Amino acid sequence: MPSTNEFRNGLKLEIEGDPFSIIEFQHVKPGKGGAFVRTKLKNLKNGRVIDRTFRSGESVGSPSLEEKSMQFLYREGDVFNFMDTNTFEQIGLDRSQLGETDNLLKEETIVNILFYNAEPITVELPTFVELLISKTEPGFKGDTATGGSKIAELESGAVVNVPLFVNQGDLLKIDTRTGEYVERVKSAS
Repeated sequence: MPSTNEFRNGLKLEIEGDPFSIIEFQHVKPGKGGAFVRTKLKNLKNGRVIDRTFRSGESVGSPSLEEKSMQFLYREGDVFNFMDTNTFEQIGLDRSQLGETDNLLKEETIVNILFYNAEPITVELPTFVELLISKTEPGFKGDTATGGSKIAELESGAVVNVPLFVNQGDLLKIDTRTGEYVERVKSAS
């Protein structure tokens, strides 16, 4: 059980039966009274951020968390099926458990899934994924100088803004944290 003296950013805690991660913390020693630690905590189940104050030296529970590397196999309606890369055990996760990153998943992508008391709570995609453009308007010679953008639909179903010079069939690098275009990895021609 970690005490407030061991707090650091990213430390996982269990408070009132829910797992939390410390986003930021501050040790405070007022002129009068006892010292305390002011924290900003993120609930790992629902993503909500709360402020919480602890007395100095107070002990807090440690959650039963396990992170597994899993491979995305296929999608069946709103259920996304993953396989543990070590045990080959398969699980199905609902679209709501993936958050807004479900449209950046393509088959065979390796993700990290965080389990709390043997229940999956969060799915973390790699920082960048490479996806093909399945549909976009053609670019024209000279378009690169204008700095404009157009909409492109990717093979995973995601829709992103891309520069005018990219074309259908190009392989793009996409940032999974923002869902935005980063660069063209390979041209279709």
